[in-house]
Amino acid sequence: MESPADLKAFIELPFRLYRSDPNWVAPLKNEVKDLLTPKGNPWFEHARARFWLAERGGEVVGRISAQVDDLVLKHMGTGTGQWGMFECVDDKAVADLLLDTAEAWLREKGMTRALGPFSLSVWDEPGLLVKGHDIAPTVMMGHHLAHYEALVEGHGYAGVKDLYTYELPILGFNDKVNRIVAAAENSSRIRMRQVDKSKFDSEAALILDILNDAWSDNWGYIPLTPSEVAHVGKKLKPIVYEDLIRICELDGEPVAFMITLPDLNELMKDLNGELFPFGWAKLLWRLRAPKVERMRVPLMGVRKSVQGSRFASFMAFLMIEHIRRAAVANYGATKGEIGWILDDNGPMRSIADVIESEITKIYRVYERAL
Repeated sequence: MESPADLKAFIELPFRLYRSDPNWVAPLKNEVKDLLTPKGNPWFEHARARFWLAERGGEVVGRISAQVDDLVLKHMGTGTGQWGMFECVDDKAVADLLLDTAEAWLREKGMTRALGPFSLSVWDEPGLLVKGHDIAPTVMMGHHLAHYEALVEGHGYAGVKDLYTYELPILGFNDKVNRIVAAAENSSRIRMRQVDKSKFDSEAALILDILNDAWSDNWGYIPLTPSEVAHVGKKLKPIVYEDLIRICELDGEPVAFMITLPDLNELMKDLNGELFPFGWAKLLWRLRAPKVERMRVPLMGVRKSVQGSRFASFMAFLMIEHIRRAAVANYGATKGEIGWILDDNGPMRSIADVIESEITKIYRVYERAL
């Protein structure tokens, strides 16, 4: 991209490609612009990216990004480049041109393998949707056209990691879960509390500290920098509801957390990506007391020192149950989505099985040697 007009075309391409897809939810255009520009995204403090458009007959028919992230190089290995923001008409020639261009830039930067899609990082929208195209995405989750899978694999990419999302009804759990919750509630060593929004900065720092410890060995984990934490906190604060975020202590030490968000996509679908002139007022009004069908659990973690113990299980189900109660009583929710979960994350997948949830979406990360 070389001009404001290019940036506008880059942002608006999906609005044309997905216009006949009833499950697509238009992203807020100003948020996409912030994601793509250093002024709006502190990710650029440790990463570089390039963006391209493909045109045919004067019409934009595809887009892609390529990025080199210093933290990815440190945590995922030297020579690991990434690409993302991939959108394309159903044409192999166009897809090949986009991917070839991104790969050439990565080679110029000394990269030896390409992973994608990441739009732009693992904390944004990782992976390509390969299952669940018939279900609308929840808040902060990606949605892709079904033909992308064949275009990416046809270019020589192979799947390296699958990310699962699980869905379940949340009007009540089975007897096994209820027994675990009761045991947790009766434990003198466990204390659970809601997050205190009046102390948002310190609460966010505490959750991040637990997250960094809990997730540090997970595939693809990249720590958030302090400026990224502040940026994410500023974005999340308006959609944080105290009864949907819980922190658990074991013997007085905070060791676990669970964050749940109302599915704001249900509240934004009719905005068509525009906050002005009236979208902003509509969204603010709806956020005051949101009523939604679905809830999403984007993050949950337990410190390593507790992982594998019965207390980890107790705290996980305790948080799940009490947030479930709040979601039903205060927001009218009937369904929950947990995800994404790595395909090799046995403990989290076991929890998903116990609460009788099922995999409804799979996002796949692909790899190719350069």
